[in-house]
Amino acid sequence: MSAFYVTTPIYYVNDRPHIGTAYSTIAADVLARYHRLRGEPTRFLTGLDEHGQKIERRAQEVGMDPQLYVDGMTAPFKEAWKALSCDYDDFIRTTETRHKERAQELWLRCQQKGDIYEAEYQGHYCVACEAYYTEKDLLEGGLCPMHKKPVDLLKETTQFFRLSAYTDKLLDYYEKHPKFVQPEGRFNEVKSFVREGLRDISISRGTFKWGVPVPGKPDHVIYVWFDALTNYMSALGGPTRAGETAPLFEQFWEPNAQVVHLVGKDILRFHAVYWPAFLLSAELAPPTQVWAHGWLTVDGQKMSKSLGNFIAPGPIADAVGADVLRYYLMRDIGFGQDGDFSHANLFARYHGELGNGLGNLLQRVVSSIVKNSFGGSVPSIDVSALTDLDRALMTRAQDSARVAALQLEEVNPNRALDAIWELVTAANKYVDQTEPWKLAKQGDLKRLGEVVYTVLESLRFLGVMLWPFMPEKCDALLSQLGLDKLVPSVDHDLWPAVFGGLQGGTQTRAATPLFPRFDKDQEAAILAKLSPKVVMEEKSEDKAAAGGASTVPAVATAGVTATVPTPATVQELAPAKDNIVIDDFVKADLRVALILLAERVPKSDKLLRLEVDLGPLGKRQILAGIGKHYAPEDVIGKRVVVLANLPPRKMMGLESQGMVLAAGDGSALSVLNPQKDLAPGSAIS
Repeated sequence: MSAFYVTTPIYYVNDRPHIGTAYSTIAADVLARYHRLRGEPTRFLTGLDEHGQKIERRAQEVGMDPQLYVDGMTAPFKEAWKALSCDYDDFIRTTETRHKERAQELWLRCQQKGDIYEAEYQGHYCVACEAYYTEKDLLEGGLCPMHKKPVDLLKETTQFFRLSAYTDKLLDYYEKHPKFVQPEGRFNEVKSFVREGLRDISISRGTFKWGVPVPGKPDHVIYVWFDALTNYMSALGGPTRAGETAPLFEQFWEPNAQVVHLVGKDILRFHAVYWPAFLLSAELAPPTQVWAHGWLTVDGQKMSKSLGNFIAPGPIADAVGADVLRYYLMRDIGFGQDGDFSHANLFARYHGELGNGLGNLLQRVVSSIVKNSFGGSVPSIDVSALTDLDRALMTRAQDSARVAALQLEEVNPNRALDAIWELVTAANKYVDQTEPWKLAKQGDLKRLGEVVYTVLESLRFLGVMLWPFMPEKCDALLSQLGLDKLVPSVDHDLWPAVFGGLQGGTQTRAATPLFPRFDKDQEAAILAKLSPKVVMEEKSEDKAAAGGASTVPAVATAGVTATVPTPATVQELAPAKDNIVIDDFVKADLRVALILLAERVPKSDKLLRLEVDLGPLGKRQILAGIGKHYAPEDVIGKRVVVLANLPPRKMMGLESQGMVLAAGDGSALSVLNPQKDLAPGSAIS
């Protein structure tokens, strides 16, 4: 039995966990749980990318050592994945010694092959995405195609990787491994890119120091993507040096394992072109498969800090449960395709498929019929004596298990759920057709027992098949059937295959509904909390406490389903103000400010003390009441909009010389910031 190794991208430490990173991590966890159920040796890796010029700059801005800075950014990711029941085996950080040593070993292998040489690099480099670009790659105005920001023009002597030597080698490898990249459309894009001919790439930098030192050249650091990609091996102890052994590497890397990298489509080129080229150079096997999933949008727009529509997974999981969020993300969005996150769709699936479909099926059989007619015990029946109607459901259960397994093997979690839900639908239809409540009333316990057993065994199939997606809910479902929690172990296949595994006489345990309904008021309250709407002004007490933050009319885009409300809705949120004339508005001197420093004000949980650069107006201190919504490190380096001609005001013994503008709905707050990096002091008109 071969081993299975699944990895997420290592997330950039400068970000915070959001619904997009949760999507990747949950998908990896679902696959790992499935392969564990099949009894396969399984390993699941996630972690953080902690090197690069962007991190070094950010650490300098906050006056911290880079290592101390990245150390403080680890906890939010580990806490988020724990809250979402993502049971990873290892969490790699690229600043760890075990990683640095292996990244240098990969470098030395490529160097020994003759694929690394020194030359002068002159070209365009985007610090934000740590990527090199040619003139034709850039947008009008010399902007990065990903971040829409100006790129740096670099000129320095660096080490190059002879990528041009791998054009034909990669195309040959793709031909021999037709499923190396999935979905197929993405693979075609990769092949087209390589067929155009590859150019050698610069793989070291000497203009900053925060990275893995180049072997033999301590004044240079390894290009962050060469460094970062090695994490998939370094977490296993590879690549090894002569005479070394690394049991995990030998067990969980090709050719002894199925190795699947889950990545966003925006970083596919690094994983499908650069990474296999590095590995072929080092005479190491590339991964089995690189699966590029799409982007999640929010209200039809790509998630963006400038739009303030990054959705943290924690509040959603707190509101409806981690398993429900896991199920929704895997069910609603075709893996490999772009998807749009919608709170309304989440509730629709919760009440429809989970509540009315699965939960109600369990509740009306276990808590009612089995309890009242069989004393809570699973009836003992002769499976061979079942009717054609019973056998049709039995066949449906076995077919769903077979198809769902195939789809999960092919990394299609949403299609696996399609197959599983065919059984949910068929089981509910079977209950309607057999009418067990009538059989109970008639006292036909023999036929009632056959019907009840057929439904309970279908539920057992469902409890196991859905466990990778909803582990806690499915353990609860199996518990109601009188079964123990699932505990996967190597060489023990727990996936359902043969109908009839539930033993007669097993004592069921009726319990509260798996998916209790939210009434309209409860759902509205949750949606209001999770989906910020248009806000016209802060509550007066919040404004007085904030002292440096005020809301202005704006549409917050954190909720996918949020739309611009009608005038009647706006009136309910906040009373309209009296009209003003343009002369009143132009009195406000609104400027772009760059936040240079941020720290909490002692004895205040709301106030942050900001030092901002207003260009020609100089530097100022502003107290902003955003401390409950932003950590100081989150706002340093951010461009915000400031009301610059307010008279100074003292709060908490400190003077505030302006006001940061923000939008909020009472539960969430987002500072207003321009989408382009305008110069500090630029006027808002």
